[in-house]
Amino acid sequence: MREISLDRLRTLVAIADLGSFAEAARVLNLAPPTISLHITDLESRVGARLLSRTRGRVQPSAIGETLVERARRLLADAEQALEEVQRQVQGLAGRVRLGASTGAIAQLMPQALETLGQQHPDIDVQVAVLTSQETLKKLVEGTLDIGLVALPQTTMKGVHIEPWRRDPVMAFLPARWTCPDVVTPDWLAAQPLILNDNSTRLSRLTSEWFANDGYQPTPRIQLNYNDAIKSLVAAGYGATLLPHEANTPLPDARVVMRPLQPLLWRQLGIAHRTGDVDRPTQHVLEVLWALRAG
Repeated sequence: MREISLDRLRTLVAIADLGSFAEAARVLNLAPPTISLHITDLESRVGARLLSRTRGRVQPSAIGETLVERARRLLADAEQALEEVQRQVQGLAGRVRLGASTGAIAQLMPQALETLGQQHPDIDVQVAVLTSQETLKKLVEGTLDIGLVALPQTTMKGVHIEPWRRDPVMAFLPARWTCPDVVTPDWLAAQPLILNDNSTRLSRLTSEWFANDGYQPTPRIQLNYNDAIKSLVAAGYGATLLPHEANTPLPDARVVMRPLQPLLWRQLGIAHRTGDVDRPTQHVLEVLWALRAG
């Protein structure tokens, strides 16, 4: 059977509810011949009569009743789909896909998601754990809407990147160690180390920090999960270099933080596709910009 249009189904339901072709034409604001044409077309496609006249009132046949019941569901589903799309266009609801590193997700996203949940509870943010390069690749492919990426990054066609946060990198050390007030590359290079693996921008930053003083230390272990790294530091397994975001809790009592000399900074940017940004994505961007730190 050929496709049946929703307009014709709407006409059938109106006639079934009102019991009259003329009343259906008035309510649907259609000419009476158009109403008759809709029913004729439906009956032609179904291959059976859908309506009958009894005691001056038009009523569905048995086959017509079946189609009317299904038509109500289809029309309700279509209306719901349209309402959901309109809510997304208006920025009241929708899905936003975001990529970020584990560190950014663990330390920065909870606050952003809490604020977003209060301001826009029907916006669903789907978060993917990705490196900066993976995030940018998916933005280009169109499978992400927003990315939190380490800076600097090379310019990529179709992607807009803007600086977002600048957080200090600190030394996280076991509290039971005898630690200096300020940590230098020569002191830290002599300690057992737990560092990010070399796929990350942070790894490259810390390697340059050591290399500028002529050191290339080999870490005991390399991980990309900052909370796991801090747990190993707390256990006395080694020291690490990690960003410390403002307003985030201090490490537990088994860990101490020390500033670096020379200073080191982790810079993050917000990336999104160029062109028009839909309203839900714009709302997420606004919440993220509110977390901007310098």
